[in-house]
Amino acid sequence: MMRFRIHTFFLSIVLFLSTLVSVNAQHEEHADHNAAEGKKKFNVGDMIMHHIKDDHGWEFAHGLTLPLPVILYTQDGGLDVFSSSHFAHEATYNGYVKEHNKIYRAGANGEADKSIKVYDFSITKNVASLLLSAVLLLVVFFSVRNGYEKNKGKAPKGLQSFLEPVILFVRDEIAKPNIGPKYGRYLPFLLTLFFFILFNNLLGLLPGGANLTGNIAITMTLAVITFLIVNLSGNKHYWAHLFKPTGVPVALLPIMIPVEIVGVFMKPFSLMVRLFANITAGHIIILSLLGLIFIAKDLGGSGMGWGVSPLIIVFSLFMNLIELLVAFLQAFIFTLLSSMYIGSAIEDHHEADHGVGYEGPQAH
Repeated sequence: MMRFRIHTFFLSIVLFLSTLVSVNAQHEEHADHNAAEGKKKFNVGDMIMHHIKDDHGWEFAHGLTLPLPVILYTQDGGLDVFSSSHFAHEATYNGYVKEHNKIYRAGANGEADKSIKVYDFSITKNVASLLLSAVLLLVVFFSVRNGYEKNKGKAPKGLQSFLEPVILFVRDEIAKPNIGPKYGRYLPFLLTLFFFILFNNLLGLLPGGANLTGNIAITMTLAVITFLIVNLSGNKHYWAHLFKPTGVPVALLPIMIPVEIVGVFMKPFSLMVRLFANITAGHIIILSLLGLIFIAKDLGGSGMGWGVSPLIIVFSLFMNLIELLVAFLQAFIFTLLSSMYIGSAIEDHHEADHGVGYEGPQAH
């Protein structure tokens, strides 16, 4: 346990220092840009949005950007594919202009013509990170599977020894208690959900990492998948509970039925917002703390910037440790709630919800 804490502490220091270098480079970029426009103040809001938003190129640090393919389709021009690096050097390219991270058709004056619909299927930073995490998951778990086959009947080794307790935890502490005897049917989904969120939470903490699980489109997709599984798996008791809750007087049904139906949609909505808000908020807090150094530098010179740095470093290291905890915690909470929703949909009897026919644990 002590070794794990030491490793976590040093990992947080590395993440903090690397993020500080990235933010410093971003500050220099803003300083150069502002100097050209006669401005002096560092815009912390622009810096934060630059780090957490999606983009057509993957910027790891100032001057180090991985160009990604831009894939566009318009009814008049058909399909266009080119590198995102063209927008870094030119205002317009191939009849397109990029404005506020969206690509439009360029008009006669070179400005965005928003009357023409442009369908953007580009491989953006978030999409690239999504593909990277999928490859990592496949590599890691095929490696674990091969290790299990080689060491069958023996103590696990290497990566298998680290991941096997986590897999057993998801099975024994999440799936079994909340779903019941039919947990095996849903265990692959819950494991995929848990490790997908965990891997992308951790990748998002790396310098230059994409804010994938802080993208509401991603969390919405995960929540919709859970919503479909829950409602497609629901048995007659689940649907009867929605349209005629047990123990509710008939006079109250016009009120209770809409409430129950709204609750069906509020469950995935809460999943979506909880993950999105927690991950994005963590990134914003850390970047805001780091931005205070450069704000102090703009207000009082380099001496002021160095003066506040020790305090900012302490708070930022603490937040990095919290973010490591949140990365695991949010994966656990999303998977736990998903398993509870699935369990309530396939449960044979709902009388216990209203205290009808329930005789306590001894009855089971």
